[in-house]
Amino acid sequence: MLFLWPVVPSASNDGDVNPTSYKAKIAPQSGISAISRQLSEQGISSNRFIVQMAARALFVSTKLKPGTYLFPLRASLGSILLQMARGDRVRESITIIPGMTIWQVRNLVDKHPSLIHQTKGLSSKELLQMLNLTYPNDEGLFFPDTYIFDPDDADIAIYRRASQAMQKQLSQAWGSRPQGTPLKTPYELLTLASIIEKETGRASERPLVAAVFINRLNLQMPLQTDPTVIYGIGPQFDGNLRKADLRKDSPYNTYMRKGLPPTPIAMPSKESLFAAVNPAQTNAIYFVARGDGSSHFSRTLKEHESAVDQYQRKRKPSNQPSSQ
Repeated sequence: MLFLWPVVPSASNDGDVNPTSYKAKIAPQSGISAISRQLSEQGISSNRFIVQMAARALFVSTKLKPGTYLFPLRASLGSILLQMARGDRVRESITIIPGMTIWQVRNLVDKHPSLIHQTKGLSSKELLQMLNLTYPNDEGLFFPDTYIFDPDDADIAIYRRASQAMQKQLSQAWGSRPQGTPLKTPYELLTLASIIEKETGRASERPLVAAVFINRLNLQMPLQTDPTVIYGIGPQFDGNLRKADLRKDSPYNTYMRKGLPPTPIAMPSKESLFAAVNPAQTNAIYFVARGDGSSHFSRTLKEHESAVDQYQRKRKPSNQPSSQ
């Protein structure tokens, strides 16, 4: 049969020194006629009729999937069509890690070599407009996960998928909120979850960290959390949080201002979203890092100061903040 003969050229179209494959791309929503034309234009087969006849003979004419493919050099038309029917194509991925800020996410997306960069250089407002979202800014809106995509996909598609995933998780978490929560809107939930994400050293302590902040909100105490101050400093933060930073007023200085900051401060995980609406049952309003990734939680200032003495003051420079 003609479609068993080799049709892929014996040289790669990527300029590889030792090529083993030949790249071809099939556009989305292509039928068999369009696919046969695209294969012909990319040097796979010079006869469109044979491509269509082979696809029908192999019963795959309606099963061929779009995407970017690497076909073995001198592959037969039949093996190419079966590979396309399986969807055995080149895929790329990008991973948003929980706790990443919007600056880190946008830098990650901007630098990915396999994306078409439609959003690079756009302001937060312009990106939100492209996504049809109405929020103060784009922080916290993109769900941490690994997103698989085809080479040469547009970067806006990654943002759209990540924002839709976050809206789904946020809606589910908000729907499970208990009566009496001080959180008034899903956006406040998102904001608190982002703080929990940045403050949690151990995953198992998320509900306890959430409880401290919920208790403080209920008591109208300042949240007094370092990550919000650091976020207010911005990308130029040098890793050294000083007491002077805690005394400098900003919308994100939760030592000087009560309540939540105006926006999230990072991309929260699903676990942090649900911890924010399902905090541990405790009266703790303080916690301090032990230095091993865990925290000591306290109900009284006296207990907290004792824990600070034990875990931090003896090993922190005098100009460093020590606890929450």
